[in-house]
Amino acid sequence: MSDQSIQPDAPGDDAAKRASGSSFYLAMRILPPAQRQAMFEIYSFCRAVDDIADDPGERDRRLAELQQWRNDLDALYAGRAVPNLRGLAEAVRQFGLAREDFFAVIDGMEMDVLADIRAPDLAMLDLYCDRVASAVGRLSVRVFGLDAESGRDLAHHLGRALQMTNILRDLDEDAAIGRLYLPREALREAAIDSEEPRQVLSHPALASACAPIIARVRDHFEHADAIMNAAPRRAVRAPRIMGEAYKLYLDGLVARGFATPRARVRLGRARLLWIILRYAVI
Repeated sequence: MSDQSIQPDAPGDDAAKRASGSSFYLAMRILPPAQRQAMFEIYSFCRAVDDIADDPGERDRRLAELQQWRNDLDALYAGRAVPNLRGLAEAVRQFGLAREDFFAVIDGMEMDVLADIRAPDLAMLDLYCDRVASAVGRLSVRVFGLDAESGRDLAHHLGRALQMTNILRDLDEDAAIGRLYLPREALREAAIDSEEPRQVLSHPALASACAPIIARVRDHFEHADAIMNAAPRRAVRAPRIMGEAYKLYLDGLVARGFATPRARVRLGRARLLWIILRYAVI
């Protein structure tokens, strides 16, 4: 969903501009300025490394670009000036963001660069989700102000719930670039003996292969909700909004089904605004 009609506070702020075309942007708008800017910086970093992972160019070049991000982060954490990371450096300083979480995100993107992921086993899928989603959550909960234990647990469950919802939502887009994130165990249980993305997506048992992933997503949402219910409301307003929005995505996917043709499931702006209004007010 594009939110192009809402502009960032500072027209010259590149981090906010990168986020302004996403539903993420509206969820972060409710945060106080320092937290909001830090989240835009985290989002900008994630978009940059994700763009490298999804670039169709040579793998060696993309691996080198990811390594350059590691080098720049090493310099940042060593206290050296990195001109293109001034905003991120301020977020790191202000909220104590952990270097290993940024590196975990890069490691996750590198998994997509080293080889197109096709039907990973459940352990590999969980590692991938931890790196590309829960690591982002671990950065985010520091900004939100959650205590260490609750923050870590929320990042674990909500990150996995959001990422696996994305996997179910983006089956066709991923297949178009040769990727398939449905785990091989689910394919075998559904009697699908292929791991070729387009063959899997045209298989009549695709919905059966998606069913255990949907169950996992709902379980992660349930755990995330329990953590947020016990946390100070102000600290979980933004993750609440993201979680509720993604539950609607998941419900839409289930209602649509997985038979071809699969229409893109979209979250209407009015529904997203209703979620924001529901959780933005303390």
